[in-house]
Amino acid sequence: MTNAKDTVREFLLQVRSGLHPDRAGRFMAGRVRAHQIVSEAPAVVERTPQQYAEHVQEMLDAYGAFTLTVDELIAEGDRVYARWTQVGRHVGSVDHYQPTGAQLIAMTSAVYRVEDGLIVEYWIQIDRQGITSQLEQAASAR
Repeated sequence: MTNAKDTVREFLLQVRSGLHPDRAGRFMAGRVRAHQIVSEAPAVVERTPQQYAEHVQEMLDAYGAFTLTVDELIAEGDRVYARWTQVGRHVGSVDHYQPTGAQLIAMTSAVYRVEDGLIVEYWIQIDRQGITSQLEQAASAR
């Protein structure tokens, strides 16, 4: 049985990274509660591993083959804090911005809860304002 930290590390490096989204079921329970912050309004959605794989494909469509670097990973019991940097190119429509080809950097952090070696819940925060600023700058440079 893998520990929570290893589960999250491998999930980030294999699935969230876009390298193998089809492996989501190896790291996620059948239903995962995802707590998300969107415009300062918390929202909770449930995702299956298949839905998460589709979400990663949407990121690949928008940002191309991006790189994901795990900047920090801290574990305590069944909780794992992860902070990562994702670097890609604006190759697909993002929000209302048409592709510019510009490099985009996303800073993200999340806390994952792991039970029996599978992610069952997470709380995620993405620097959406930073992404929007980059998109605005790239659009105005065109």
